[in-house]
Amino acid sequence: MGIDPTADSLHIGHFFALTMFRWLQDFGHHGIILIGGATALIGDPTGKSDMRKMLSKEEVEHNKTEVKELVKRFVRTDGDNPAIIVDNADWICDKTYVDFMRDIGVHFNVNNMLAAECYKKRLENGGLTFLEMGYMLMQAFDFVHLNKEFGCKLQIGGSDQWGNILAGVDLSRKIGFSEGKKIDPLFGWTCPLLIKADGEKMGKTASGTLWVSREKTTPFDFYQAWMNSFDEDVERSLSFFTRMEISDIKELCHKDIREAKKLLAFEVTKLVHGEKEAINARKTAEELFGNKGISDNMPTITISKDLLDLNIIDLLAKTNLVSSKSEAKRLIEQNGVSLNQEKIKSIEKVITKDDLTDNYIIIQKGKKVFLKILFM
Repeated sequence: MGIDPTADSLHIGHFFALTMFRWLQDFGHHGIILIGGATALIGDPTGKSDMRKMLSKEEVEHNKTEVKELVKRFVRTDGDNPAIIVDNADWICDKTYVDFMRDIGVHFNVNNMLAAECYKKRLENGGLTFLEMGYMLMQAFDFVHLNKEFGCKLQIGGSDQWGNILAGVDLSRKIGFSEGKKIDPLFGWTCPLLIKADGEKMGKTASGTLWVSREKTTPFDFYQAWMNSFDEDVERSLSFFTRMEISDIKELCHKDIREAKKLLAFEVTKLVHGEKEAINARKTAEELFGNKGISDNMPTITISKDLLDLNIIDLLAKTNLVSSKSEAKRLIEQNGVSLNQEKIKSIEKVITKDDLTDNYIIIQKGKKVFLKILFM
């Protein structure tokens, strides 16, 4: 399974493929995680209408370190049947352009490449760079290299990677034919993309990407993202991320969709952040959305006490609860903001020391967003 370190964390889409990887590992298969130190410098055009932002070599190096450590949380890299982690920069970056094109590029037909879904969209939306055209060649070469070095026969990934995976299967066959060798076939296995009932990717939330790193998405926010799932998505998600029997999942979703969401949120949070964090996230949610409206583990920020006597709109913007002051104004006018469980009626409201309880206030945005603000 390949992961390009285009960010210093993994999102929930990576986690789904890693879950599939772990299942295969549990069944005794020997796994290889490929970190794309070379391919991340190019960028996969699959599913993109515009060219990806190019990362510097220093950014990719930093991201590689972070991603490798995160991967180790989800797959076994020691003990019984450990997976190995490799970096395609080790066998691609030292190749000269001419050697790579003579050895690999010669086996690719441009007409066939342009017919692939991963390139169609880029062509339809303003063009395709030669840089991006090389991505498929590199991923295909990775598969061939890992087959030669480690006997790798199966590549897994999201369904959007089907074309790139098949390119590796085809390249292996062509190289074998050109060398007069009988090559055992290679295989691809893809998982569905995580698409919500509204057609948006599941990894996208109101607050941004759903990361598996707690520094980017807190365990509570991660838990709440699953609690806020569409009813139609719960059965599918439980089948992807738990080992419950399908019949039990269907029965639970039909009987009590709210309890099904609680189970989904708890189980996925436990897989990503551990049982202790999952228990804390569940407890925090129950306290916040019960009658208490406050929890010891609720999202909290600390700001300067000098910001007392600040207008509520400025405070909402300062704490990133809103994307703009106009959004803050609109929410208040629609009774969408509460201070210490009381609706804020005026956009002229100023936060004073009289609003504080033990140096803090609780702001609620809508029904589901709570923030404890400490003035220190």
